Amino acid sequence: MIGSAFRCCTVGFPVNSYFINAWRCNRGLRYGALVLKYSMKKSITSTSRSLPIALLRAREKVVGPIRAMLSDVGITEQQWRVLRVLQEVGPLEPTQIAQQACLLLPSLTRILQKLEEKNYIERHLNKEDRRRQSVIITKKGADLIESNLSTALALADQVSMRMGSERHEQLLDLLNELNAAETQTDQ
Repeated sequence: MIGSAFRCCTVGFPVNSYFINAWRCNRGLRYGALVLKYSMKKSITSTSRSLPIALLRAREKVVGPIRAMLSDVGITEQQWRVLRVLQEVGPLEPTQIAQQACLLLPSLTRILQKLEEKNYIERHLNKEDRRRQSVIITKKGADLIESNLSTALALADQVSMRMGSERHEQLLDLLNELNAAETQTDQ
């Protein structure tokens, strides 16, 4: 029976170890066929068509050169994002920084300590509520951004030129749309 069932299911169907194990345990061709149909429906998407993996690969292509630039000046990519957010928006509370710089709050605490040690930021306690604090970028932090801005812009322009400006803008619009859709479903 094993031989005939095995021959039967090898004709036209790929036999994977999941099917063979299920068939041997249950000694029933019908159950084995059911498992085979189920395992065929559960096939995973190719990594080339997986959005999370495609986003990670694209992120590395974009961030890799920036990371190299930042290592020359002695700060991390996460520290750069915090400084950029503070320069762009102004004084913020840590939870707001974490949200805008795409960081987890526990990671941000360590990052703020490092930036404060390097005198790139200052933290000020709220006078009315001493549990709250405001973080601001210092002149040294702003100077760091300014001195590396032309390199950062050149790297961003390279990405845009490789894609073409229209497709680059379309990609940014699509990613912002995806982010807005995720934010709406979270609420």
